[in-house]
Amino acid sequence: MPRNVIIAASLPATPDKLFDMYLDAEAHAAFTGFPVTIAARAGAPFRAFNDMLSGTMLHVEPKRLIVQTWRSANWPAMAIDSVLTLSFWPEKDGARIELVHANVPEEDFTGVSQGWEKYYWTPWRAYLASHAGG
Repeated sequence: MPRNVIIAASLPATPDKLFDMYLDAEAHAAFTGFPVTIAARAGAPFRAFNDMLSGTMLHVEPKRLIVQTWRSANWPAMAIDSVLTLSFWPEKDGARIELVHANVPEEDFTGVSQGWEKYYWTPWRAYLASHAGG
């Protein structure tokens, strides 16, 4: 049975900057270390991590909200695509990204849950720290 991942991450940048970085292919690749196909419009394809992740942009509310389908190449063929929702909020020392990742297959729930920290939040924080002020 599919499960939902609900997490939040605080990062040392403004919500606008984080939103823009996620949707900019060059910036997204810079902090993840892998090429990405992404665009800030509904219907645009999403591909990341050497095509291990794929999906479609469903909705983009500028500077606030990103909704996309999301699928891992590791998932069973019969598994439905998940839906990823990212919202961006100001915090005292930067921003918080609130994430709801719905319908993650049980077989990859732990991998997806831990993967957000390992493949997104930790390298994104490191990238921002190394490019502070620039």
